[in-house]
Amino acid sequence: MPVQKIRPTKRASAAIAAVLATATTIGGVLYVKQPGGDAAPAAVALAADTLIKPWEGRELRAYFDRIARPPRWTICDGDTQNVRAGMVETPAGCDRRLKRRLGDEFYPGLKVCIDGFEKRPLAWQAMMISLGWNAGVGTACNSTAARLGRAGQYQASCIAATAYNKAGGRMVIGLVNRREMGDASRIGEAELCVSGLQP
Repeated sequence: MPVQKIRPTKRASAAIAAVLATATTIGGVLYVKQPGGDAAPAAVALAADTLIKPWEGRELRAYFDRIARPPRWTICDGDTQNVRAGMVETPAGCDRRLKRRLGDEFYPGLKVCIDGFEKRPLAWQAMMISLGWNAGVGTACNSTAARLGRAGQYQASCIAATAYNKAGGRMVIGLVNRREMGDASRIGEAELCVSGLQP
């Protein structure tokens, strides 16, 4: 059960509307243009800009994340792929890393385990992508949130994802905020998710 009351907000609705205002439909899927002219699924853009970047905290120098299981070298917005000690990245490089990994690995990974993932509610997709980035695609795919989403029970799914609020076996207030209603400056995953289900 969530710690906070999960409810839609104007700020989350505004974030969704901003992405939708720039999106075009290709083959029944919403896409947005990225810097450099590439198109990315709108859910990837929404997850990256509204949920992942604000919550992960950007580090341009590689650091050793001891909380991760197993501990590992990390850079940018929580990226652990091909990271080694002494690595340095630019802000533009971090943006490229995040969008590439989300578009090439996380979004397709969720499409494999959730039939019709790309046609489901945009904010729900973004919440699942953010959960996958933070907890792993396998964890997201095997979660109660995914099971409920597969059944079309999106409201219940948004709430079920709030269970992933622990690190090192202990509840962490930062993860509670990330999974639920955010904080003064950042939108929470469940907040975005339920805001996207409003008519």
